[in-house]
Amino acid sequence: MDAPTTTLSDRLSALECPVDHTMLDPAVQNSPWDFYRQLHDTCPVFPMPDIGAVMVTKYDDVRYVLTHPELFSSSGKSGKGSRAKEQLARRYQAILRERGWGHVETLQRTDPPDHTAYRRLVAKAFLPRRIREMSSHIDDLCHELIDGFIEAGECEFHMDFAMPLPGTIIAEELGLDRNDIQRFNRWASAMLAMSMRPLTEDQMLDAVETELEAQHHLAAEFERRRSDPQNDLISTLVHAHEDQPGAEPLTVAELQNLMHQLVTGGFETTTSALNHGMWLLTRRPDVQERVRADLTLVPAFVEEVLRFESPVAGLVRRATQDVEVNGSVIPEGAMVMARYQAANRDEEAFDHADEFDLDRDPNHQHLAFGAGPHFCVGAALARQELVSAFTVWLGRTTNIELARPFDGPVHEPSFMLFPMVELPIRFVAT
Repeated sequence: MDAPTTTLSDRLSALECPVDHTMLDPAVQNSPWDFYRQLHDTCPVFPMPDIGAVMVTKYDDVRYVLTHPELFSSSGKSGKGSRAKEQLARRYQAILRERGWGHVETLQRTDPPDHTAYRRLVAKAFLPRRIREMSSHIDDLCHELIDGFIEAGECEFHMDFAMPLPGTIIAEELGLDRNDIQRFNRWASAMLAMSMRPLTEDQMLDAVETELEAQHHLAAEFERRRSDPQNDLISTLVHAHEDQPGAEPLTVAELQNLMHQLVTGGFETTTSALNHGMWLLTRRPDVQERVRADLTLVPAFVEEVLRFESPVAGLVRRATQDVEVNGSVIPEGAMVMARYQAANRDEEAFDHADEFDLDRDPNHQHLAFGAGPHFCVGAALARQELVSAFTVWLGRTTNIELARPFDGPVHEPSFMLFPMVELPIRFVAT
């Protein structure tokens, strides 16, 4: 008689772990720090057999996953959820293929050398020289946004500032109308919805309709740039093949997927970092006063916020073979969550990791932007937006504090990101 087949779920279930919480719990997602400490102490490679995954939590292990794409691939990421969730995901893709363009693998979802080619195209908009040229414009936009509410002495920071600042900048870089950023933000939320949290069928249908709206709007923009190129990133991508003899133009599906990643990255992640930085200033008036008194400390403040709060909670890879990490064998085919948040709170990598330390040195070794070939292509732009924002805010206001207590959880449920629900603040204009 043949031996019984050992499934991926069986192998993951066999990994020993005494921790009985789960990262799928919205309460843990809202405040994961105690959970991460438990994992660091007892279960640094955390099995999640119900979704065919493990979560890697220690700093050195996360770096290892991110810097070895031959072992941990970004392509063909798998894993499993409930049957109902898998059916919804298949329907979502079927609707996109029928009425728009199904998702294909580009940039974030590929490995070198394919990833290198896509990254080279996109990176043209985020070169250090380009960011330096943009810095005064980013400063001006910060002032413009604050001018809209400074006399009121209060604002809902999330929607009045943290979303429109990076949203406007990425819209301008892409060549989209900056007056439509509320619409683009709605697109970004819909594009991420299926991967962030469990959806009902009605929520899935709403999300796919919104993504289809985005796809058809963007398809029209692609066609306009084919005949009338502009000095923007959409034009660069549409015409990318022209300086490469024998190269084929990017397909509409490839262009759609690149836009999907640029729009979601441009809105969600920097918005979260801005929100968490401002929230920290309201909780730490000592830090607020010290940085205000010496604005040269803003870059250090930004780096420590990125480490301490980690707006991208983690991203997923797929084990291409059995791999041993920190004493646990991760089975081939398992989804591997490289948990940036947990790595950035690892006491073996950062002294007093659960403390916010403005004087931390060095302060740039965090993994908030990832590492390896998939290091965030927009990191320099995000850093400039954060430095400009907090420099302008601290120069124009004092006594920043919460306008009222939070009514419920601080964060939206999300497996990958760390989005705040809202951030109502009040302040005194200087």
